[in-house]
Amino acid sequence: MPDCLHLNVPVRFNMVNADEIAKLCYERFNQLPRRGKPEPGREWTLLAAVVKVTRCANSDTVKKEVVSLGTGTKCIGRTAMSPNGDVLNDSHAEVIARRGCIRYLIQELHRAVSGGDSSVLCKADQRGKWRLQSGVSFLFFTSHTPCGDAAIIPMADSQSQPCPPVTSVKNHEGTDGRGNLKRKDEEPSEGKNIKRPHLEEQETVETKLEDRGDIKQPFLSNSSQSEDPSQSNSADTPVETVSQDSAQLITKTRDPDSDRAGLHPQVSDIHRTGAKCVSGAPADPLHPGVGYHSTGVLRVKPGRGEPTLSLSCSDKLARWGVLGFQGALLSHYLQEALYFSTVVVGKCPYNKEVMQRALVTRCSRVLDLPAGFSVCPPLLLQSGLEFPFSQAQTELRHQAGQGRISPCGAAISWCNVAEQPLDVTANGYKHGVTKKAFGTAKVRSLLCKVELFHSFLSLVAATDPSALPNSLRGAELQTYWDYKQASQLYQQAWQQLHSQAFPLWPRSDRNLLLFH
Repeated sequence: MPDCLHLNVPVRFNMVNADEIAKLCYERFNQLPRRGKPEPGREWTLLAAVVKVTRCANSDTVKKEVVSLGTGTKCIGRTAMSPNGDVLNDSHAEVIARRGCIRYLIQELHRAVSGGDSSVLCKADQRGKWRLQSGVSFLFFTSHTPCGDAAIIPMADSQSQPCPPVTSVKNHEGTDGRGNLKRKDEEPSEGKNIKRPHLEEQETVETKLEDRGDIKQPFLSNSSQSEDPSQSNSADTPVETVSQDSAQLITKTRDPDSDRAGLHPQVSDIHRTGAKCVSGAPADPLHPGVGYHSTGVLRVKPGRGEPTLSLSCSDKLARWGVLGFQGALLSHYLQEALYFSTVVVGKCPYNKEVMQRALVTRCSRVLDLPAGFSVCPPLLLQSGLEFPFSQAQTELRHQAGQGRISPCGAAISWCNVAEQPLDVTANGYKHGVTKKAFGTAKVRSLLCKVELFHSFLSLVAATDPSALPNSLRGAELQTYWDYKQASQLYQQAWQQLHSQAFPLWPRSDRNLLLFH
């Protein structure tokens, strides 16, 4: 890791134990109130968390603390996105956990600029800048392999797809005739175009699996698959490199004794991801077995029947390994980007070489990054402890009469902040609000763009003018877009990453970022 040594990048403590981290995160989840959690035996979800690791001075003692936790499997479509920044676009657990960590870091910066005691930050060399305290590190935990490229995992002939598909319940008693499970606590829709901030109706199994971005059942024929025309490859557009890692890994894992004479071996397969290749990238071939997916390709998460603009969690984690997870706004205050020293995955289908490809290799050759940024790949670990509310565990515990198994419609965020640490959302809005509150701040998730922006502006207002970072001095900054663009070093780093590793990463629609 020579690229990281000149930065205040956390030391990788040998005392990090994957099972210990998983247990810590599961226990934190268990301590949360019931609101927003899956119905045991019927609903499943995914969990992610950011853990602060502190090595005590002059001691081998290491303190580990969950500072942000998230659950969720959903993503809204592009037509539901708001130019006011008041909708939570991506509610996958990994994104929820990271955005909750941003809330935590804003609080720590508030304490720092106000002369208080921060357990995370200390003054840096540059005026108005802060850095991590010596011995402080952050690691990332996710209960399941991130959606997208990291989920394209090879299987040996003897393996089956994880989480077998649930039997269709179309026209079954308790449904509406379209396969949608009726829920007693929901009112009938009063209009087709109303976006309602409550738990959504249950859809078909296939659509629900795609909400997460991972399709669990094998497809040994592509005859029933339709490819989005927008995913077709264009000779005039740069494309991501496609490797044959999956096929090579299959070869490594196959048992030669299984191909007994006179028997035709089963077709080797890979786990599927529902995340779709970005426009201009090589489309998924949809061939049987290992040829179903392209690998190493940027992917967008599927939405509820329409495309989204949200990149897969594999892609976002890879991006954070170069730009840091602090984002553009906090880069104003931080002398060095913040990187996850370790990524721990819970018990689930997992392949370290595939994780390496998805999270590390794709960005490993990015050069000419500005001061404070570097290529800092995390250590990759897996725990043997499974999340009790995983899809596999939910199916094991499912009992007759409980209804169809489906992903939980709510997303939970908890972070270690003094005010409103818990935030539960559904469909991008605060969970449980009434239609009377629509158009007001009451419906907003504390993690949506405009809420985080306002928290950042409060931090700027609390900073003594003489102690403001140079990037926040003199310029006429008004909108969210203005403040992001004024973070010049971050934007330079993003430009290098974009041009060298991810040329097909879709550009943000500026019209969705002009709110105050």
